[in-house]
Amino acid sequence: MGTEIERKFLVIGTDWRQAPGRLLCQGYLNRDKQRTVRVRIAGARAWLTIKGVSRGAARAEFEYEIPVPDAEQLLALCDGPVVRKIRHSLEHQGFTWEVDEFLEENEGLVVAEIELQAEDQPFDRPAWLGREVTHDPRYFNANLAAHPYREWRDTEDP
Repeated sequence: MGTEIERKFLVIGTDWRQAPGRLLCQGYLNRDKQRTVRVRIAGARAWLTIKGVSRGAARAEFEYEIPVPDAEQLLALCDGPVVRKIRHSLEHQGFTWEVDEFLEENEGLVVAEIELQAEDQPFDRPAWLGREVTHDPRYFNANLAAHPYREWRDTEDP
């Protein structure tokens, strides 16, 4: 079984923009709390990903590359709108950070993610790293498909 240990943070400032970005389009075939099934296209590659329930910052994850034409057809079957974002990958003190700049209904939201070997693994925080949102389900991509940032950012403290 694959396990993903990931922590998420809001992003402040613009220093993270130094890294080039690539467009990701992803949709959800299942957004159940116990399991999500995602299809993602990034350029000329595509993946089907199954994720289990989060336990802290960890959860089961299985990811399989699939043909882009299949992914395009699966996106049409998705539950809710497709989430589009620009992903920037940055290296900082030996770690790779993925900074997602959301588009369309989630425009204005920028979230950084770091994958770790253990939940309590120490890391140096980049200057552009803001408040941690790992345990706030509003920031899960599957939730952003159903409840876009644009709908809740004016009524709740992001």
